[in-house]
Amino acid sequence: MQPLSAYTLILLIITLSTTTTNAHNITQILQKTPEFSTFNHYLTLTHLAGEINRRQTITVCAVDNAAMSTLISKHLSLQTIKNVLSLHVFADYYGSKKLHQITKGSTSTATMYQATGEAPGTTGFVNITDGKGGKVHFTPEDNPSQTDVVYVKSILEMPYNISVIQISEILNSPEAEAPTSAPDLNLTSLLQRDGCKAFYDMLTTSGAIGTFLSSVDGGVTVFCPSDDAVKAFGAKYKNLTAEEKTSLLLYHGVPVYNSMGMLRSSNGLMNTLATEGGKNKYDLTVQNDGEDVKLKTKVVTAAVTGTVVDDEPVAVYRVDKVLMPRELFKGAVVADEPAPAPEEGKKKKKTVKKGGDVEAPGPDASSDDYSDGDAADQKANSGGKIVSSAVMVVLFLVVGLF
Repeated sequence: MQPLSAYTLILLIITLSTTTTNAHNITQILQKTPEFSTFNHYLTLTHLAGEINRRQTITVCAVDNAAMSTLISKHLSLQTIKNVLSLHVFADYYGSKKLHQITKGSTSTATMYQATGEAPGTTGFVNITDGKGGKVHFTPEDNPSQTDVVYVKSILEMPYNISVIQISEILNSPEAEAPTSAPDLNLTSLLQRDGCKAFYDMLTTSGAIGTFLSSVDGGVTVFCPSDDAVKAFGAKYKNLTAEEKTSLLLYHGVPVYNSMGMLRSSNGLMNTLATEGGKNKYDLTVQNDGEDVKLKTKVVTAAVTGTVVDDEPVAVYRVDKVLMPRELFKGAVVADEPAPAPEEGKKKKKTVKKGGDVEAPGPDASSDDYSDGDAADQKANSGGKIVSSAVMVVLFLVVGLF
């Protein structure tokens, strides 16, 4: 066996270095087939598209426009339609071949409706049966009498990432179609519950609440520090001027709506309600860590710990720390990032605040570097993962040739 030429190995390196996995976009997939335009539209409208795109293993059971018209004619609320369509998204991969090779002819699979926690008991499951004549039937767990929904065709298969198939009818589920109350999008009431009360009190006392309320119609995302986080930050907050307090609070709002799926896939800088053009940046970096979302401000790193509401145009998320902008805390110590040791023979400079208080030195005020400068390069919904280990192996082979 002759060794690979250097030219061949170089080409192999290029191929491997650009290989990505787990990349799919359900909107683009369905756009190629107009007969699913209504189904595609409602996936976007209910934000299910974003949830589908960020999952690594998924099966989408699409229905054509005629079948969707039957669902729309029921005049269900958008939230209820979301529940129904969630039942059509399986948390497992089912391509055409797998559907016709189901062990013992029948199986049960969990759906996105079950994953939301909205489905009681086993009502979020769908039974799949490989019947006689090669027909595959789909039956909701809570509606065993519906046996007429069958597999029609495969639209796209990317084993074992995503399978998009067509089924003949909408899956009817009494639980999924049960009336659901419209979500409470009153920001004033939302910020007074689920651990956001202390933050809300600061907003009302400072007057910053007005800016948040006026931003709702155009879309707003609020990062609400938990009551415990606000309590721990109390001493620092008291030392700020009235103007600085307002800027700090506005720093916890983003003037656009961001669903949790969007946050998990939008690594990079974000402007806030405190941003004033080029004068005061007041931006922060969003970075996902698996399923977790972190917010980095150059001074502190906070984690999103819960969702108060996520319904366009309003999203409110709890965070475990008060977000401290660099513009207000230039000399603050980054608690979760140890400061570098001073060079030998050099003394540490002390930062003197007004009033004589001395703080440990912070990072260089002229620096714009984050602790993780590649945050903007990581994309959760693209599934881009460089096959670095394989590239390294090939590089060693290339070196061995010369």
